[in-house]
Amino acid sequence: MKIKLSFYLIICSLIITSCNNKQELTKVTTVLDWTVNTNQTGLYVAKEKGYFKEEGLDVDIQFPPEMGADAVIASGQADYGVSYQENITFARASQIPIVAIAAVIQHNTSGFAARSTTGISRPKHFEGKRYGGWGSPVEEATLKALMDKDNGDYSKVENISLGTMDFFSATEKSIDFSWIFEGWDGIASQVKGIDINYIPLVQYDKALDYYTPVLATSENKIKNNPDQVKAFLKAVSKGYEFSIKNPQEAANILLKYAPELDRELVIESQKYLADKYQAEASQWGHMKLSVWTNYKNWLLDRNLLSKDIDESQAFTNEYLPR
Repeated sequence: MKIKLSFYLIICSLIITSCNNKQELTKVTTVLDWTVNTNQTGLYVAKEKGYFKEEGLDVDIQFPPEMGADAVIASGQADYGVSYQENITFARASQIPIVAIAAVIQHNTSGFAARSTTGISRPKHFEGKRYGGWGSPVEEATLKALMDKDNGDYSKVENISLGTMDFFSATEKSIDFSWIFEGWDGIASQVKGIDINYIPLVQYDKALDYYTPVLATSENKIKNNPDQVKAFLKAVSKGYEFSIKNPQEAANILLKYAPELDRELVIESQKYLADKYQAEASQWGHMKLSVWTNYKNWLLDRNLLSKDIDESQAFTNEYLPR
């Protein structure tokens, strides 16, 4: 009788386990901001390591459409996505209901860069040179702000729209300097053996130390499915925490999903970012109101925002793991 009872219990246990394994996952979409790069590694680690599945999510990571990630996040066509503090600030001023839910990197690691052969090593040296970018008013304002602080004259800069041309191709012939992320093109210059001079934005203006990039979702998603937002961020946080502790393995995971990337660049970039994802913050993803306020005021001072916004509504730490 005891043998029969034990057998019965084992069968029941197997049935229960099988049912749990077949638990239906909730499909959600996450849209990237650009081509695959190491800023996004935590997302791919969460997918590869099964962190999303542990939270009951089946996450589809997609490339951005022509309209950009922010538009599809705000419209609900994508559940989550990669954005930037500056984009969300402008979106909120235009009544577009998008909200930052985690900072991918704690500090702005972008700046202006030029091949060392140009002789450009400070903002004043931009005078008489060709800048290549994407033609936004914020670029002009940022260039002007840095040049003003270095007694330069922005009117002497030729501003050229580059489209999708990369930094290295563009600086061979078309332009003299551009705006890059140190953790990607800066590292790539070392891998390629090309000497560049890099000028961090935060070196000249602390208000430019904003969150770039961030993870974002819509107000509707937060209102109607807060538990899913928490589950998504719990999984993503584990992905970035793993990347901080294991940059080499995290790089290998990213390369599995994007084998077209340069292996050495990805590994070195991952090492560079490992101590920058969280930096001095109490946990990965946490954001400060002062960072949002400083950058909003910087934009207002230069008449770049159509109207003031309540920046406390543009981001939230509420859904990060406790």
